[in-house]
Amino acid sequence: MNTPQSKTMWTPERLDVRSFARASGQITGEAPVTRFARLVEELFESSLAEVPALVQWRAEGSVREDPQGGTPAIWLNLHAKAVVPLQCQRCLGSVDTALEIDRWFRFVADEVTAEAQDDECEEDVLVLEPSMSLYDLLEDELLMSLPLVPMHDTCPVSVVMQVSDPGMAAEGGDKPPVHPFAALARLKK
Repeated sequence: MNTPQSKTMWTPERLDVRSFARASGQITGEAPVTRFARLVEELFESSLAEVPALVQWRAEGSVREDPQGGTPAIWLNLHAKAVVPLQCQRCLGSVDTALEIDRWFRFVADEVTAEAQDDECEEDVLVLEPSMSLYDLLEDELLMSLPLVPMHDTCPVSVVMQVSDPGMAAEGGDKPPVHPFAALARLKK
């Protein structure tokens, strides 16, 4: 989607960020999760086949003046939402997990400048390229927004919280545990 002031059709596959920001461009879209191969590798696949998830996204470009009077900076705001199936680490079933991104990116001329400034600021600093894939940036951000340990608030099935060996009770499971270093202690005497 283009803004009224934009005469260019912006494409997320090959976005000229400099022109996009100078025109205060805005684009929105939806993409199936299956478009993002690295993200799909992290998902609970059997649930993905049932209901394919969609990623809704919006990108806005802007140019901001430098407070110290330097070169104006190129900025990009990326916002995205999706609900994806992950594997619950408690019950091992599928858990629908909401992902949301709202990130600002500032673009600089080269990698050295990006590395020097990235640690000092809250926004992400990226190198300005003539053409970039908004989808690649979106996939990176979605991957970083995945929870470390996805879990249901309350699992839909009862979860066994202990491990037992069914053969243990039949063999007289009341025996004390064998300590592996007990034999070494007897040799020491």
